[in-house]
Amino acid sequence: MIRLEKVSAGIGRIEILRDIDLEVRTGELVAVLGANGAGKTTLLRVVSALVPATKGSIRFDGHAIAGKAHALARAGLVHVPQGRQIIPSLTVAENLTIGALNLPGITNKEIDLKLEAEYARFPVLKERSSIPGGSLSGGEQQMLAISRALMMRPKLLMLDEPSLGLAPQLVHRIMVALADLSKGGMAILLVEQKMAALDIADRAYILKNGAIVHSGSATELKNDTAILRHYLS
Repeated sequence: MIRLEKVSAGIGRIEILRDIDLEVRTGELVAVLGANGAGKTTLLRVVSALVPATKGSIRFDGHAIAGKAHALARAGLVHVPQGRQIIPSLTVAENLTIGALNLPGITNKEIDLKLEAEYARFPVLKERSSIPGGSLSGGEQQMLAISRALMMRPKLLMLDEPSLGLAPQLVHRIMVALADLSKGGMAILLVEQKMAALDIADRAYILKNGAIVHSGSATELKNDTAILRHYLS
């Protein structure tokens, strides 16, 4: 679904990513782990065309990535950024609905069906559907951000540290939802610091100082505590 080959990127003269090789196949959940400053956020921003690559190639759904971020999102490459970035003045239902409004050919009936699917995924959103998104707790806002992204019919869902600042029980609820989406056939690229990502991932990459320093099955990495301590400390 997504393939990066020898991708580098930076801001000005500062190189942030170096020679990144990475892929996510359909129905696969891939985690990218790294400490603060490793380049994880920049990696997702490059894939979603918010930051230009200075070298290498990126192919999405069999085609070289071209165009701007909003066009890629409409094509199914959907990015849930760090910090959630919901619209606080809009209600929960309105935040969800705007995720689907620009999809080509979508009907009001389809939007209603997608809303009910997201309310079933995260029932608290239905309970809070008529209140402003800014009134939600941090965990509820993260659920809202994920559900808004899912309203966009993603082929590839990318998430930037969805567990950040959340209590363990909320992290678990979100990880379970992501695992279910992957089992249902969705490609997911999950950027995280927390090891909980390895519990649901098929494969994982470790990013350090802008470079991939290790990759393998999530099970292998989870059991290799020496590697995790060395690269994530």
